[in-house]
Amino acid sequence: MMFGKIFRTVGANLNSSSKLTESELAEHPDIKRVDMSRLDSDTREMYREARDLSEEHSELIAKYGDGSSSVKVRNPFKIGLIAAMGVLVTLAASSLLQQASSVIVYVVGALFIALGLDPLVRMLERRGVKRGLGVAIVFLGLFAIIGGIFAIVIPVIIKEVSNLVEQAPTYYNNLVRESWFMNLDRAASKFFDLEEIVGMGRDYIANPGNISSFANGALQVGLGIASAITATMIVLILSLYFLASMRSIKRGFYSLVPKTSRARVIDITEQVSDSVGGYIAGQATIAFTNAVLGFIMMTIVGVPFAVLVAVGVFFLALIPLVGALTATVLVVIVAFFNSPMTALIAGVYYLIYMQLEAYVLTPRIMNKAVDIPGAMVVVGVLTGGTLFGVLGALMAIPVTASIMMIVKQVWIPIQDKR
Repeated sequence: MMFGKIFRTVGANLNSSSKLTESELAEHPDIKRVDMSRLDSDTREMYREARDLSEEHSELIAKYGDGSSSVKVRNPFKIGLIAAMGVLVTLAASSLLQQASSVIVYVVGALFIALGLDPLVRMLERRGVKRGLGVAIVFLGLFAIIGGIFAIVIPVIIKEVSNLVEQAPTYYNNLVRESWFMNLDRAASKFFDLEEIVGMGRDYIANPGNISSFANGALQVGLGIASAITATMIVLILSLYFLASMRSIKRGFYSLVPKTSRARVIDITEQVSDSVGGYIAGQATIAFTNAVLGFIMMTIVGVPFAVLVAVGVFFLALIPLVGALTATVLVVIVAFFNSPMTALIAGVYYLIYMQLEAYVLTPRIMNKAVDIPGAMVVVGVLTGGTLFGVLGALMAIPVTASIMMIVKQVWIPIQDKR
């Protein structure tokens, strides 16, 4: 009995030591409070009430303790039953998540888009535009941009793909007559016949018997494109609803948190929202800049299918770490169809551009959004890509930054107090 009382007293002291008072929160260098001017009136009132109650609660805990006590389960049968129920619940939840994985991907993607567009809506609000009208303006602008890009790009892509199919034999004949190709073929003749390998690819494409295979492949590609367009529309519609009701969604989430902890949750959530939104907008800006400048370079030096390649560069550049490098490899490979000199110029251009992006563009655009060590970026992207594919890689950096922000502003201050 005496030892049980001692353990309960120590546990209560540890719990009470993890509660930071308002003065301690204000004095700690790592903790940042939300800018109340950025909150709507209802959330601002909720935040004030929560801070006042949190201060009173912290003072009571510092004076009397939190009165917590340990719960003991002495019956082995109860322990086994609770453990078995936990395993069953975990398995059932895992099965449900697997079945609803596509829906979860849509919801998460829509939420990230909404967070990325929310800064634009708030900018319009600061200029006196009502939020509903601001959401309508932002989404109409987004659809206008997407529709304009499709209207310009899709006809060009169809034309360039048709030209690629028609001009494939010409590209082959020009390729095998290039002096650099003949030199490479002679150097590799001891190991394999490079011209014969390229010729096999040409014959396979030109063989009428393979037309059905190409048709099936084209059909599968068309079905994939249709599925991607449908998924994109679903995500955009969901993001519209999320953006329009962002404030009520946040308030509903805050209401689920105990009122004594609600102020800190609002602090962290608003900072995480700003970080995610700023990162998404910044990454899209960097990818767009990469694609536009790359298109200008490819047009000047004569890289074939410049529009098609620039579209691919934009989507690849959205992927952290490997995206820009993959886009560079794509451009250099396509540039080889023109000449080795074109490929060399494209490679040199992207080497210079990647340095400018890493040391000029990214720090200026991303510095306010995310600030995480390079090693954590690599670990986050690899983990996100392994678990959730391309979407996981896209979300890895803001999620990693959010986790580090929570650790820095919640866990570390508690440990500093103990």
